Amino acid sequence: MPTVRPPSTFASRLTTPFTNAMIAFGDWWLFSLRAATGVLRRAFGRREFLRLAVEVGTNSVGVVAITGMFIGMVLAVQAYGQFHAIGLETSLGAVIHISVVRELGPVLAAVMLAGRIGSAMAAELATMRVTEQLDALSCLGVDPVKYLAGPRLLAALLLLPLLTVLADVMGLLGSSLICLHVYNIDSYHYWRHTREFVKVWDVMVGLMKAFVFGGVLSLIACHRGFNSRAGAEGVGRAATEAFVVAFVAILMIDFVLAMLANTVYAVLWPPTTAKVV
Repeated sequence: MPTVRPPSTFASRLTTPFTNAMIAFGDWWLFSLRAATGVLRRAFGRREFLRLAVEVGTNSVGVVAITGMFIGMVLAVQAYGQFHAIGLETSLGAVIHISVVRELGPVLAAVMLAGRIGSAMAAELATMRVTEQLDALSCLGVDPVKYLAGPRLLAALLLLPLLTVLADVMGLLGSSLICLHVYNIDSYHYWRHTREFVKVWDVMVGLMKAFVFGGVLSLIACHRGFNSRAGAEGVGRAATEAFVVAFVAILMIDFVLAMLANTVYAVLWPPTTAKVV
């Protein structure tokens, strides 16, 4: 006699997506712990790590540099009109540079890496899942998560902060080019305001964000690849989900880290009444 399923209620339809999301989040955390264990125990070869480091870092230099430069130029163009109207155009150096160093540099570098490398990681691992290469590694006594996700995690952790530094430098160059050579802002006051308001703390906050973003996006991409569905459609869906989930996670984590950094800064260095003149 066939079993009769009880009709779904309105409450169950509301709670099921939330329950599934919590299950997926817990599974991701367990996956992340296994990958981190692979990094700590060096469960992968040096040659594989160097290959991934070149793919994550060297091959991403161009797109990150171009993105950083044009973001700085666009910020300068958009902000100049507003600041010039109130006679504070010389303060653009402080405003643009602190925005690039603390927020736009790490976020844009992470987003570009999620689109270029995160999708590729997910597609590569999903292909290995579909072709049963992951099962073959398990049969050989090798933990595929530690062996494959470990080096990808380590490469993203180490190289995304370096790419963020590149994005910051190119953003500062782009904005300075527009402000000083197109709008002819006085260079002395432009750089003086930058030195007074952009501190080492701001640079360290940006690098800390980049470090966190690198770990999160690589783990999301690897997790999506390991849990891919069968077939070519599953590989494509894994790559798409890796980018979308990583992008949303980067924005959410950026908000949390920004609030945390501002709170810590207010505790360590109480705010003063400094003004931009």
